[in-house]
Amino acid sequence: MNELCEIVFYHHSGFTAALKDTLVVFDYWEGHGETLAPAKRLTTERMKAYTYVYVFTSHAHPDHMDPVIYTWDRDPPVIYVTAADVPVGTRGRRMAPGDEMPLHDGVYARAFQSTDSGVSFLVDLYGCRVFHAGDLNLWHWRQESTFREIAVSEKAFEEAIGPIADHKIDIALFPVDPRQGALYDAGAIQFILSVKPKLLIPMHWQGRADVATDFARRMTDKTTTVYALTKPRERLTYLLMPDGIPKIDVYYQEPARPKPPETAAADPLDPIDDTMDDGRNPFTQSDMPVDIHMDEEGEA
Repeated sequence: MNELCEIVFYHHSGFTAALKDTLVVFDYWEGHGETLAPAKRLTTERMKAYTYVYVFTSHAHPDHMDPVIYTWDRDPPVIYVTAADVPVGTRGRRMAPGDEMPLHDGVYARAFQSTDSGVSFLVDLYGCRVFHAGDLNLWHWRQESTFREIAVSEKAFEEAIGPIADHKIDIALFPVDPRQGALYDAGAIQFILSVKPKLLIPMHWQGRADVATDFARRMTDKTTTVYALTKPRERLTYLLMPDGIPKIDVYYQEPARPKPPETAAADPLDPIDDTMDDGRNPFTQSDMPVDIHMDEEGEA
């Protein structure tokens, strides 16, 4: 894989992955009411740059399946790929754990177990392998669960991620849910140690951006880079270098701000300032094996 794969965060567990002529949408949800501002939403207008658009829905929980996805009418049409409990209509394909599905030449999907409802997905996007966990996680509540309940959860999680570890993963989108209380990140840590994705991006953090950025700061592993995308339509580009170390560029959107008349208008996507240490870039003081590059880049 020698081309840039772009990951864009929208809200909660909603992301897109794009490479070449293909856009893949995962568990898109705009939130309750106006959580995701109209300017930050994914629309068919933004899809026009792509020949192929696939919308993946891991399960039918409302925070992973927004009905708005079924209003996306375009030519060529959107193709929906879902778990068995999700409506798909005439343009959809369902997947169960263990299913494999070619989408088109160079793009391939696999479905794996979840420890909650539905499935998790691994999409091979022209050689960039993107895993979306859905609600796959080590679900336990250490202050409330019994030892037996915790043991059952741990066994179920180990059985679910075992087959995933047989596949090389470039980018993993995985839950870190603070509602679990103590050891809320145990599932993500075990996933990193067992599966060893090149890059992990935390999701499902219940509006607590500090949880995602703190997890990214703490998790330093020689095989996995962890980066938190916390702003709607914040994005990163991923390129796996010949030495096996990923090169990552990170961008975020800011509200429009006034400029002096003699100054050119700012690009709406500004690179993160490497000199700042305000929680947006957890690698400014890290010795992790990753090349973070912050050149200017225009709107996708």
